[in-house]
Amino acid sequence: MLAAWALVPVAALLLSCSGEKKEESKEEENTSAVRLVRKDAENKIDVMVGDQLFTSYIYPENIMKPVLYPVVSSAGNRITRGYPIDKTPGERVDHPHHVGIWMNFGDVNGLDFWNNSTAIDPAKAEHYGTIRHREVVDMKESGNSASLTVMADWKRPDGSVLLEEKTSFTFKVEDNYRIIDRVATLTATDEDVLFKDNKEGMIAIRVTRALEHPSDKPSTFTDAAGNPTEVKSLDNEGVKGRYYSSEGLEGDDVWGTRARWVNLASELNGEEISVILIDHPQNPGYPTYWHARGYGLFAANTLGQAALSNGKDELNLQLKKGESATFRYRFVIYTGSRPDAAKIETFTKGF
Repeated sequence: MLAAWALVPVAALLLSCSGEKKEESKEEENTSAVRLVRKDAENKIDVMVGDQLFTSYIYPENIMKPVLYPVVSSAGNRITRGYPIDKTPGERVDHPHHVGIWMNFGDVNGLDFWNNSTAIDPAKAEHYGTIRHREVVDMKESGNSASLTVMADWKRPDGSVLLEEKTSFTFKVEDNYRIIDRVATLTATDEDVLFKDNKEGMIAIRVTRALEHPSDKPSTFTDAAGNPTEVKSLDNEGVKGRYYSSEGLEGDDVWGTRARWVNLASELNGEEISVILIDHPQNPGYPTYWHARGYGLFAANTLGQAALSNGKDELNLQLKKGESATFRYRFVIYTGSRPDAAKIETFTKGF
């Protein structure tokens, strides 16, 4: 196992793709064209808008699932936390498994896929699952959008495959917003699979400090196994984040409630920005519960009903051997004054 913090260097993630560009037309380059640049030797695929990085699909061995990292707004600001890949001054250094944008869950046939990282004690590794990128299936570019389809395996500690994942990402760019759609189909491979309702899940982003809620006191959070992590108090200068849900709730009141979408709005280096995460009506358990924390974890927990409702609701999704379930989510990274509910509703269509 690699050392706990021997993680992929941020410089490698943020490099432009010089020398790997497609041959440019003699016509003026479309600065909003979305391009996918495959870099197998670096275990990543860059998503470029013109010559600027939007995000990268990365799958290094020392991160226990494929993730999108970093994620960059149309104004060029990184909205994802740097740690543990890029230790950035002023950012929190808790929960090393919170990396970029990811999808996994805390209890799949008793295995914890959510909390796994290189910080886990090797003596406890038998309790954790790992998601490994297998192959790129398809890459397509079409003007201001591009799609990427990949296969991944949800693996038991012995390396055998519990779930097969087929995920299609769509990346789209407009004048003042960027969209990431993720459609993931999970298939039980060799046995029945139970997603036991659990607090730790499911589609998530860990945001940079400026998008957090202001807080002047430390807090301690525990995972499903009862392991505590202290989230320390930091300087609140420039920290203006606030959650707004489709059901009219705001701030920390959003946590543990159901909603069709949630907007995390703030200001980042002078850019007014909203990070909107949208659930899909066809998802199991719609509308989702929200595992949205003020310290920067922003997650829609589709399968965590009992854990997040104090037992009022329960799902415990089960797949028989060979059965599949599909999950659809949309992120909108919006630059400008905070969009109202009517505007956000327009983003809920067409994915």
